Amino acid sequence: MPGWNEKAIPDQSGRVAVVTGANSGIGYAAARELARKGARVVLACRSERRGGEARDRLLGEVPGAEAELARLNLGDLASVREFATSYPYDRLDLLINNAGVMALPYGTTADGFETQFGTNHLGHFALTGLLLPSILATPGARVVTVSSGMHAVANIDIHDLNSERRYRRWIAYARSKTANLLFVHELARRLAAHGSDVIAAAAHPGYAATNLQTAGVQMEGRTVAERFMRVGNRFFAQSAEAGALPTLYAATAPDVTPDSFTGPSLAGWRGAPAPSWRAPWTRNDEAGRRLWSASEELTGVTYDALKG
Repeated sequence: MPGWNEKAIPDQSGRVAVVTGANSGIGYAAARELARKGARVVLACRSERRGGEARDRLLGEVPGAEAELARLNLGDLASVREFATSYPYDRLDLLINNAGVMALPYGTTADGFETQFGTNHLGHFALTGLLLPSILATPGARVVTVSSGMHAVANIDIHDLNSERRYRRWIAYARSKTANLLFVHELARRLAAHGSDVIAAAAHPGYAATNLQTAGVQMEGRTVAERFMRVGNRFFAQSAEAGALPTLYAATAPDVTPDSFTGPSLAGWRGAPAPSWRAPWTRNDEAGRRLWSASEELTGVTYDALKG
């Protein structure tokens, strides 16, 4: 693992990867490097325009790449279902649950969920469940969910998953990222009980320069905060390419284990991929089961293939 970079990614020829939020940032960097190694990559993007621009840019950077665009709005369960229904392949080797929103002003998804919880967790929970038959049918498949070191700021509140009692943008973000890790923990447990060799793992980018930091303050017109975020991105953050390495490691390295959490090696901030610390509440079996049950009820997506 020391010094691991994109050159160490094994050959991905014949494999199919879906990367959510692949139009920019670490999602785009991950999709490009997988395509460079021979994978057929599906760029799952909310904006068809930005997604199309990203696909064209990828094809320019990796001539001969197999890359295609599919519309996916994780904040709309109808869009998630449409994406899964129209998925054209009988295999899915890599599902990278990367897309997310951060520290937005209070809002709700198309289905009435708090935006950060609904997009970052529930959207990916539903997507993974709907694509599960293709994942289980693929030997050696992996599901990689991108969380954040910020998960350590707050545990979920199972009685207030949508932050209806009190909304604090950073607490809501941290809870959504804790939910990501609890989802991976419970998914890994259920896959093992099913006897499946599918690996469910998590990763985080550390502090990487992407548009995630500025989206929320731009929505509110907070120009001073936006400038502060841009200065941080310029002088303290690592590049989106470096931030994508933990995700790529979790998706492709041969020694990745179920329910592992990979992040940058230097204090979880920057550097080559390494095992990352995680809050103990993200490995709580009872919390994982309760969040899973609530997520099935809220989304209407049940993982029937892992039952029985």
